[in-house]
Amino acid sequence: MNKRTPYGDDDSHNELHGSADDVVQARDIGGGVHFHRTGRTPTPVPRQLPADVRGFVNRSEALDLLTQLSAEAAKHVVVCVVAGTAGVGKTSLAIRWSHQVAGDFPDGQFYVNLRGYDAGPPVGPAEALDRFLRALSVPGNQIPTDLDARSALFRSFLAGKRFLILLDNAATPGQIRPLLPGTAGCLVLVTSRSTLAGLVSRDGAHRVRLDVLPLDEATSLLRELLAEHRPHDDDEDLAELARLCARLPLALRIAAERAAGRPRTPLRDLVDELRDESSLWDALASDDDSDAVRTVFAWSYRALSEQASRLFRLLGLYPGEDFGPHAAAALLRDTTATARRLLDDLAGAHLLEPTAPDRYEFHDLLRLYAHDQARTEEPPDSTTEALDRLALWYLHTAANAVHVLAPETAERELPALPAPLSAPVFPNHEQAVLWYERERRNLTFLIRSLEQRQADNLVSLLADVLRKIHARYNHFDDWITTATAALSAARRLSDPGREATALESLGKAHVQHGDRRRGVELQERALAIRREIGDRRGEAVSTNALGLALLRDHQPQAALDLFQRASEIAAELDDDYRLAVSANNTANALIDLDRPAEAIPLLTAALDRYRRLSIAGGEGDALRGLSHAHRLLGDAAQAREFIKDALTIARDHRNPAWEAFWSLEAGRVLVALGTPAEALAPYQRAASLQRQLDDRVREAAALDATGEAYQALGRHEDATEFHRYAVDTFRRFDERWPLAVALHNLAATLLATGESQAAATHLNEAATLLTAYDDPVARRLHAEVKALHQPPSDDTPTT
Repeated sequence: MNKRTPYGDDDSHNELHGSADDVVQARDIGGGVHFHRTGRTPTPVPRQLPADVRGFVNRSEALDLLTQLSAEAAKHVVVCVVAGTAGVGKTSLAIRWSHQVAGDFPDGQFYVNLRGYDAGPPVGPAEALDRFLRALSVPGNQIPTDLDARSALFRSFLAGKRFLILLDNAATPGQIRPLLPGTAGCLVLVTSRSTLAGLVSRDGAHRVRLDVLPLDEATSLLRELLAEHRPHDDDEDLAELARLCARLPLALRIAAERAAGRPRTPLRDLVDELRDESSLWDALASDDDSDAVRTVFAWSYRALSEQASRLFRLLGLYPGEDFGPHAAAALLRDTTATARRLLDDLAGAHLLEPTAPDRYEFHDLLRLYAHDQARTEEPPDSTTEALDRLALWYLHTAANAVHVLAPETAERELPALPAPLSAPVFPNHEQAVLWYERERRNLTFLIRSLEQRQADNLVSLLADVLRKIHARYNHFDDWITTATAALSAARRLSDPGREATALESLGKAHVQHGDRRRGVELQERALAIRREIGDRRGEAVSTNALGLALLRDHQPQAALDLFQRASEIAAELDDDYRLAVSANNTANALIDLDRPAEAIPLLTAALDRYRRLSIAGGEGDALRGLSHAHRLLGDAAQAREFIKDALTIARDHRNPAWEAFWSLEAGRVLVALGTPAEALAPYQRAASLQRQLDDRVREAAALDATGEAYQALGRHEDATEFHRYAVDTFRRFDERWPLAVALHNLAATLLATGESQAAATHLNEAATLLTAYDDPVARRLHAEVKALHQPPSDDTPTT
């Protein structure tokens, strides 16, 4: 059965997504292509531990205790909580030990900083699970929205395996419990300032208390850190410096960097300076060891240059996790070169930690200290302007990334980026993706920060720019978070146009994630607003979006009505682009209604318009539609020319999504030409690319078509494997129309191999699914299902 489900971008296609468990490969055999299975998808091995720390001193007792506890992991899940005051070295200890035992956990090591004590919002368990599941190559559309379901999926992946999970800077048991494995073999290591008593009493966690360093170990750490720069310092002076640092490793490292930077100043003088600094804190002193850390912070901070100290405190306002020189330059309103130099100065003073080339982050205590300095030393207008510049830099850079990743996106008018700031321009797709992946979480934190201070114009603009990327990479948590923030911003602005845009974005997110009912509700609200305010162009967009949602659900007549309405509005506006889109989509609906002859003139008109507008993706999809229509009309030779031109566009633009989908049509054309063996190559290409794009439902569509090719070759046992794969995937994602098609195909192959009872079960399910559809293609498929289900008559000859 050559049934079509349309796919594609926001305007002219539907995007189907799904998942699968098997890897399908291809190899050349005798001039043809043979698919074979390699079993379940090889699970990637996450190696997420941060780099080991330098200058780690002793802590042998705590390390030995952790090692003893880890031996129990073979019998049950082990949870260890390393608890201690801020700056005592919990993270350093956890990372050091994790590197030592990583080999005992061959299936992988996860790491997340839960930011439980940062100035900004903590990382919740849902977000942590999203990161972990994506590290296990779970497609974004397969990650449940419900926390319990997401947690259960994570436990399923961990079952029977040996993983180490390092949860850094947790504040509450609620951040941790959803991340706990359910079966033996795994160890969870948690660091926290809290003792997490609930985790100990309810979940059986072991607690390892970490105290400040003994004086001799603190002195040894200072000696090691200063050996290269100040080898002759007196032990008594080192011990006094250690006491002033409250024997806290974080304070010791910062003080050592300050001393190393003044090698000719006697250590006794530096100790006196720090003692004087400490006296400034006497009025605020408490029994909290972190007072000593803040004393050392202040001592180092006051030694910075004016530019470096200002950057330090402005970075305290940064809402994300890590940052680079471009973001720093935006906060400072200076050149990237200046920002890079100042970041190096701060890292040299141990006030920042380098995490990768040109990337830095704060210790949470230092972030809080920097934030306090910004609050007390920067005028409110200055901090607001700095954060607005940062948001503008992200906005312009994200727009540049979208221009490369989705070049068909219309240009937006953005507020100017103030001099001397500049947004990077990306030379290729890979560089744009790399930037987005590196900044993805920072962008979400930025949206939350902007929403908190009600910077509504920036929230709205940034959410609108980002939605194209969110849609392309299935980052539904980010998409829904930003679109929801944009919706609230639009309502505060009393801007119905922006409200409709946000509703449209949310609607597309829910449709693409499989919640069509919710998605259609949101799209209908967007459409109502646009009609109410007389936004005809917006009305055309919403009408088209509703049509796409219905077409995805195989409701071609309802979709056709909407596309024709969108076409009328586009004609009224004389909007060439929307006329092309509506013509293309109307044609797709007609094809689904088994009216390919009526689709051809519409596709030809769409093709002409797309070419005039230089919209390559639209041009290629119109060519694909023309191929499909001509193939259904029996003109496979002409269809081959159309699809060949479409694939040339995809390859010239190096667009794997286009090539993947259009290769499926290329395979169908070869089957129609009577050469099913040749169709296996484009089907394999389509399936392989869709897997790389994490679009497992499209992959399943390609593999279901592969099964049809094997049926045509008389290789029914091979065909059965592919149809089973497709059935499993479509069922998992509740894609009912393609599931009915695949069940019909599977039943046909089973009947060919004599498995009539199994075939009957699948035919019954297909027939039940098809009762929901009443269009010519569905009726014909229902008739074919019924015909296959009929038992042979008594006079049927047997062999």
